[in-house]
Amino acid sequence: MLTKNTLAGVRIGYGLSGSFCTFEKSFAAAERLRDMGAELLPIMSFNAASIDTRFGKAADHIKRLEKITGRSVITTIEAAEPIGPKKLCDVMAVAPCTANTAAKLAMGITDTPLTMAVKSHLRCGRPVVIAISTNDALSACAKNLGLLQNCRNYYFVPYSQDDCINKPASAVADFSLIEQTIAAALDGLQLQPVLR
Repeated sequence: MLTKNTLAGVRIGYGLSGSFCTFEKSFAAAERLRDMGAELLPIMSFNAASIDTRFGKAADHIKRLEKITGRSVITTIEAAEPIGPKKLCDVMAVAPCTANTAAKLAMGITDTPLTMAVKSHLRCGRPVVIAISTNDALSACAKNLGLLQNCRNYYFVPYSQDDCINKPASAVADFSLIEQTIAAALDGLQLQPVLR
């Protein structure tokens, strides 16, 4: 059972990749984590930090994340690299994690600030929490999700199909379960059930 102080003092790398339709849920989750006493280190992929969409302007998203966390958003590969060597985070959360970012993580590709942050963090054997958000989770991306779910130190925020009629291959994490997933991951456990 989570309490207001469950995550007090926990250092969370909080990364966003470009699933812009879930940014509102991600910002709300970041606020909840902060209110539980967690210290958030914000990171954004190149796309998340630079693309304006119908869901808002990139500059406004950066400002909002900085206001929530009280820290500057990491938006370069070189700024993300010290996360592991300096042991800046106890846990890394990628919320949202697109199919593109998941594929890069599954294949060990490090070409964005966010993938560098995860790679750098993993070198210390620390947990990474994935909040998937993609239209092809049950098609092209499925193999990458399966690979990551079998990799050590990766934990998934439980997810489900978000529109099985109009987007039958699409799946999105339940962002209301991020706190519970992080708490479990810190104990080396996967919050169950993963598929809801």
